[in-house]
Amino acid sequence: MRLLLLCRHGQSLFNVAGVVNGDPARDQGLSDAGRAAAGGLGIQLAGVDIDLCVTSRFARAQETARLALGSRDPEVLRVVDGDLDDIRIGELEGRTLDEYRAWKHEHRPSDRFPGGESLDEAAARYARAFERLANRTEDTILCVCHEIPVRFAVNAAAGSESRDGPFHDVANATPYLFDEPALRRAVAGLRQ
Repeated sequence: MRLLLLCRHGQSLFNVAGVVNGDPARDQGLSDAGRAAAGGLGIQLAGVDIDLCVTSRFARAQETARLALGSRDPEVLRVVDGDLDDIRIGELEGRTLDEYRAWKHEHRPSDRFPGGESLDEAAARYARAFERLANRTEDTILCVCHEIPVRFAVNAAAGSESRDGPFHDVANATPYLFDEPALRRAVAGLRQ
């Protein structure tokens, strides 16, 4: 791998409603603004030869990738990787973003969401997925997933001691660029 274009999906209907969703079977897809942003991502990527597109299992990520690739979509090799899925939040599924943040604020990263996984477990899952990407032979990879894996990867690659910062606000349908050494730094940082 020479270049990874790591993106969060376009704005979802759950984003608009302020509701958290960690179950791909319950995903409701993109909002109108999310579809427009995915098309805008396609304009940004128009001059880049993409050899492989990897997404999570969520419809919002797959729809973003399809719209961003546009007419190139049928020609680009596609892989769906469940290790790139959003955080598995268990009993918080369908709750408000404020309820999710309150729970997260009151717990350690090693604490599992009730009926779900911990942030530490999710980080290990993301590290496995990013390592597989770093080992790919394709030159340029577009990866569309979710806010948390993008935030964790950016911070880990920068050497931050916190996965959550200093970079925190991940824009929808915006590419964050990694070369192979940066992606390997992210993998190492996520495994700490």
